[in-house]
Amino acid sequence: MSEPLQQKIEKLNQELVSLKEERNKLNLEAKKWAEKRNAIHEQIKDLRIKAADLKEKRDNLNEKVQELKSLRDRAKTKRKEKHAQILKLKQKLRSLTERKPSQSMYNLQSEIEKLEWKIQTTSLPVKEEEMLINQVRQFEVQLSVHKQIEKSKEKLMVLRTEEKTLETKAKSCHENLSELAEQSQKIHEEMLETLNKARNLKVEADSAHQKYVEIKKQAQNLHQKCVKLLDKIKTFEKNLQKAEEKKQAKRQRELLKELEERASEKLKRGEKLTWEEFKLLTEKGKI
Repeated sequence: MSEPLQQKIEKLNQELVSLKEERNKLNLEAKKWAEKRNAIHEQIKDLRIKAADLKEKRDNLNEKVQELKSLRDRAKTKRKEKHAQILKLKQKLRSLTERKPSQSMYNLQSEIEKLEWKIQTTSLPVKEEEMLINQVRQFEVQLSVHKQIEKSKEKLMVLRTEEKTLETKAKSCHENLSELAEQSQKIHEEMLETLNKARNLKVEADSAHQKYVEIKKQAQNLHQKCVKLLDKIKTFEKNLQKAEEKKQAKRQRELLKELEERASEKLKRGEKLTWEEFKLLTEKGKI
């Protein structure tokens, strides 16, 4: 009875060792997949942080682009207004030029001064004085045309300078916003590429996690088999121990019986008994 049990226990122990080795290998493999998954998650975390930084930079650039667009559009609108004023002033100048006196501004001014001096310093008849006063008024009207032309020319120069400044400003804003928009586009593309890398890594991480779960499940199944096998071994070992104890008890009874028979024979022959023999016969009530 005991020999088959011992063989079964040895066989089960060998099977248990094999299962434990396989389970430990699977746990080690599962650990590697978990480490790979965790490492990929760290990469994904870094990429998402990078993508967030890129998004912030892109948004800041886009905000600046919008500000520059607004400045450019305002400059264009003001330039159009200045251009309209220039056209209107040029039309006025053409009209004034058509009325431009033949005498120069300097000559007219001189004539007016001479006539005024004559009126003030000379005693003239009334009619002659009135005639001179009328001449002064005519010269002043002509001089006024000259002054309006000069003033209009000066204003035209100012308007053209302002128009040019606004044109330069609009062009500068457009160039700057174009440059910033290009930078924003590059950053946007880099952000999309970064997010795409993160998505691809997510797929890889999910695959690694799936591998981990599958292998861990296999290892857990083997562990359960090990537990059941260990319980079976313990049961067999208990049965073996019981069988051994039963065998020992039987052997003990046989030895006691042999000792009792030997002691009884010695007692019959009047031979001296040992203490164990004497004690045994006393317990049996034979002495």
